[in-house]
Amino acid sequence: MHLYIHIPFCKQACHYCDFHFSTNLKLKADLVAAICHEIALQKDYLPHNTLQTIYFGGGTPSLLTTEELGKIFETIHLYFQIETNAEITLEANPDDLSYEKLMSLKPFVNRLSIGLQSFHEPYLRFMNRAHSASQSYSSVKLAQDCGFDNLTIDLIYGMSQKQLGISSSSDSDDIRLWEKDLEMAVGLSTPHISAYNLTIEPQTALGNWLRKGKIKAVEEELSARHFEMMVAYLENHHFEQYEISNFARNHQYAIHNSSYWKRRPYLGIGPSAHSFNGSTRQYNISNNIKYLKSLEAKSLNFEIETLTPFDQVNDYILTSLRTIWGCDLGIIQEISGINLLEVQKHYLKSFVEKAWLYVENNKLFLTRTGRLFADRIAADLFLV
Repeated sequence: MHLYIHIPFCKQACHYCDFHFSTNLKLKADLVAAICHEIALQKDYLPHNTLQTIYFGGGTPSLLTTEELGKIFETIHLYFQIETNAEITLEANPDDLSYEKLMSLKPFVNRLSIGLQSFHEPYLRFMNRAHSASQSYSSVKLAQDCGFDNLTIDLIYGMSQKQLGISSSSDSDDIRLWEKDLEMAVGLSTPHISAYNLTIEPQTALGNWLRKGKIKAVEEELSARHFEMMVAYLENHHFEQYEISNFARNHQYAIHNSSYWKRRPYLGIGPSAHSFNGSTRQYNISNNIKYLKSLEAKSLNFEIETLTPFDQVNDYILTSLRTIWGCDLGIIQEISGINLLEVQKHYLKSFVEKAWLYVENNKLFLTRTGRLFADRIAADLFLV
C-alpha cells in the first residue's frame, strides 16, 4: 500500500506551477497537526495497513522542520506498519539542502526528489525558482556526500530563449542549452531523472503573461526535438526510459509513482491530495483554511468520484501506456468485460501501421515514436 502526504507551502510561487500551495507559512504547524489528525481518521482507507512507500510532495516538503517530520512519522507508526525496505521519498528544493538539513532528514527518508529544473540561470529566473544554477549542481553533490544515494532530479524542457525576450536567439541556441542541461544532469550520477515539458497553465503567472502577449507560447516542434534528444542522450548513458517522463539506471524505478501507473491503491493526505481504492477516487479540498476547519471539527472535506468500469479502464489506458510494462488487455477485460483488441480494432490497426504501437503477450506497448503521441493514442482508445 502507498501513502502520499501533500505539504502545501512554498517560499515563493514558481511561475509555471498550478499545484496547490501557499507562500504564507504561518499555518505550517497547524497544518502538520491537521495532517496527523487526517491520518488517524483515514487509517482504514487502504485494504491493508502495511506501507510499501511514503511520498512527501507539495508544495515544498523540505520546508518541514525535524520536529514537524517527527510528528508526522510518529502518527504514521501509530496506524500503519512500514515495510523494512520501504521507499520513503521527500521532494526538496536545492536552496533548502544545507548539510544540517540533509543530516536531519536521514532518520526519516531514504530517497530525495530534488527539483533542479535547469542549470541555466536565466531559465531559473524565468520560472521564479528560489535557487541558483550553482545550487542546482551543488545541492545534489552535497546530498550524495551526506549518504543519499537514492536520488532523483527534475528537469524541465521545451523552454526557449525567445520566451526570455531574446529575439536574436535561434533554435540551435535552445538545443545547445538543453544539451548542456542533460550533460550536467548525467554528470551528477544520480540513478533517476524525471523530465517534463514546460506547460503553461491558465492560472499561473506564465499563463497570465501569455494572455497579455508578454511571452511566447511553448513551441511544439522544439519540445519534440528536446524530447527526442533527451531520450537518445539518456539511453546512451545507460538510463532506461521506463515511463515517458522518467528515466532510471539499474532498474531503480520510482516505486511510489509506479504504483499510480499500475492501479495500486493509495491514500492521499493533506489539502488537495487524492486517494484511490480501485473503484472510487477521493479529492481533498484545495484550501488550507477550510481543510484546517474541517479537521478541527473531526471531519473530512473532500469530494468523491465513483468510477464506472469505463472510467477505470480509461484511467488505466492513460497511465499504463506510458510505461515499459505496457497496457495489459487482460486487466481491461477483467474490469469491463470488453476485448479492447476487438472494440478498438480500427484505431489499433492504424497505430500499428504507423509504427506507434505494437501488441505483444496480450499487452499494448508504445514505440519510441508513439511516445510522442501518447495522450492522443490513449484518448482514441478510450471506452465511451
